[in-house]
Amino acid sequence: MNTLLSLSVAILAGLMMTRVFKPLRLPSVTSYLIAGVLVGPYCLGLLGVDGLGFTSFANVEKLSLVSDVALGFIAFSIGSEFRLSALKQTGRAATVIGIFQALVAAVLIDIALLIFCALFPDKLTPAQAITLGAIGTATAPAATLMVVRQYKAKGKLVDLLLPIVALDDAVGLVVFAVSFGVAKALSSGTVDMVSILVNPLVEIVCSLALGAISGWVLTQLEKLFNSNTNRLNMTIAFVFLTVALAKQEFHLGPVTIGFSSLLVCMMLGTIFCNICPLSEDIMEKSDRWANPLLALFFVISGAELELGVFSDLLVVIVGVIYILSRSLGKYFGAFASSKMMHVDPLICKYLGITLLPQAGVALGMCVTAAELGPEGALIRNITLFAVLIYELVGPMLTKMSLMKTGDIQPMSDEVRNRRQIRLAEKQETK
Repeated sequence: MNTLLSLSVAILAGLMMTRVFKPLRLPSVTSYLIAGVLVGPYCLGLLGVDGLGFTSFANVEKLSLVSDVALGFIAFSIGSEFRLSALKQTGRAATVIGIFQALVAAVLIDIALLIFCALFPDKLTPAQAITLGAIGTATAPAATLMVVRQYKAKGKLVDLLLPIVALDDAVGLVVFAVSFGVAKALSSGTVDMVSILVNPLVEIVCSLALGAISGWVLTQLEKLFNSNTNRLNMTIAFVFLTVALAKQEFHLGPVTIGFSSLLVCMMLGTIFCNICPLSEDIMEKSDRWANPLLALFFVISGAELELGVFSDLLVVIVGVIYILSRSLGKYFGAFASSKMMHVDPLICKYLGITLLPQAGVALGMCVTAAELGPEGALIRNITLFAVLIYELVGPMLTKMSLMKTGDIQPMSDEVRNRRQIRLAEKQETK
């Protein structure tokens, strides 16, 4: 009962915060995150009333299943951006930009933090600096997709942005695996090439293969039904199934065979949208079905933010260096590679800003970074500090960029007048 109460309070708080912040024209994502902080352990949870918010981080972690499923639907939806017809126009540019901006961000973070290490060797180790540089490659697809959906954004920037955000996960996995392998070698003095090179490549290949097989099977099963409702139910079931399968892990000698749920679900959506003739309509309905789930996901994400990281001056200082160097890397990496690919100058100017949000994937990397022992705790706190800032500011910057490029169109006077007339008619009827 307490869990259900917490879930209902979380969704209602998120919806009410969108009304509170409506005059400020904040994206719904930001409102949901703020609502999560308010119902989390640092605010409403302090009352200690089970069901009325989250009284502890342990209670928030119990809802990790919601976050896993929500990320699955986000990745599935982003997979639809890899339609072959669209990739013929943006695929090459998205690939080059996606790889280049991630690498530039990692390099700039490494340089900035290694300089800090040289100046204050007792505060930060090279292993921590290199690991944080790898974590900096990750971009949160959830916040970006939510802003695009909320404002029904369409245009050249969106067409380029969503494939880049999807590709960013694969690039981040490889960079993190290699960098973290080097970091462990620096800490322990031993080099493990399997962890550095083999495991990440196996994870990516296996994830794409599992997603592709699942997408083909889903398409074949869809043919058994004539009702769109049943097709939608089948699609939802397959997203749940692929998320569950992606949690599996096997060991073949020294090699670990694992999966990335984001990559698996993304590939599921990619194959499905390219070979199923009814995919566009079904995926649109799936997006609507998942909307409450995504709202809940962001409220839970807000509740997970540990405000206590602000009390540690070292975390704040290193966190600021991390945020500034990552932001510069994302922006100038995207700007330079966009110029190189002859992208529209306006897109070049604003693309990097839309790549700043960071959340789920980065926090997942922190779990792996815990293998460094005490050094991993500092990495986690710095990443949490950055996520808190990025998640609150990133969606607003994404909205601003999409408005500047014309991908978000302001409401026309005609539509506004029509809405006011309808509202007046309803009030007269009452």
